[in-house]
Amino acid sequence: MTLSTKPLSNRIAVVFDFDDTLVPDTVDALLSSLEIDALEFRKNKIRPLIDKDWDKILARFYALIEESKRQENKITQEYIAKFGQNLAPFDGVTQMFDRLRQSAYEINPKVEVEFYLITCGMVEIARHNCITPYFKAMWGCEFSYGEHGGIEFVKKIVTHTEKTRYMFQLAKGIEGHQDDGKMFVYRDVSPDELHVPLTQVIYVGDGESDIPCFSLMNQEQGTAIALYKDSTPEEWGRELSITQSQRVANLAPVDYSENSELMQSLTLAVESLCKQISLQQLSVGE
Repeated sequence: MTLSTKPLSNRIAVVFDFDDTLVPDTVDALLSSLEIDALEFRKNKIRPLIDKDWDKILARFYALIEESKRQENKITQEYIAKFGQNLAPFDGVTQMFDRLRQSAYEINPKVEVEFYLITCGMVEIARHNCITPYFKAMWGCEFSYGEHGGIEFVKKIVTHTEKTRYMFQLAKGIEGHQDDGKMFVYRDVSPDELHVPLTQVIYVGDGESDIPCFSLMNQEQGTAIALYKDSTPEEWGRELSITQSQRVANLAPVDYSENSELMQSLTLAVESLCKQISLQQLSVGE
């Protein structure tokens, strides 16, 4: 009798949200750099649009674009690049990547840990941040710039549900595609052709935009880790109305220091997957 085993992949993907997951909220920080009170801006500029049924992401970016124009196109590509360079990640983030790779290596030297970023925020900020070299790919919203250099329109938007599209993309290893409507992310790919099976994906996020990815991880038996910062775990779950299908493996404070609950959770998740991969390798005689 021939025994069937899971598709063998020596890769683990750790996927992060950006705002309030690896760095402070970038909209608030960007507004602060413009000497604008973020709370008042959200209340007076963004919330009225949402109340008129605007999509939350579009409302946020429209308000930013209007504010930039009011300040004589102050938010330029160069401004965003410099802002990204100066934005400090949460303490411990820059050390976290090597720590996780080292943990994987100690369990199974053949396992490669890849890092991805999927954000509904401004990916251009992330691409100029000090964390960029650690990531295999980054996806998020992007601006188009006008003749005077200022932000003029959103040329690419990643909604909450679209985050899952990029999860499928990294799983299938599809690179260099054009978002021209002929998207191949949802095409059928045989399990042994996957770049990283979703069972070997760890997703880390902090809030509403991450719920579709939490659901996907539950559906595909991947690992979801949720973060909270200014609330208790109970408040976090109530505020987001988390359901059974959106449950997470752990809910931890945003703290990337070496012995924090979050780092323990990430390390255990990586080590567990490494051991599963080792078991699969034994079954095929590697």
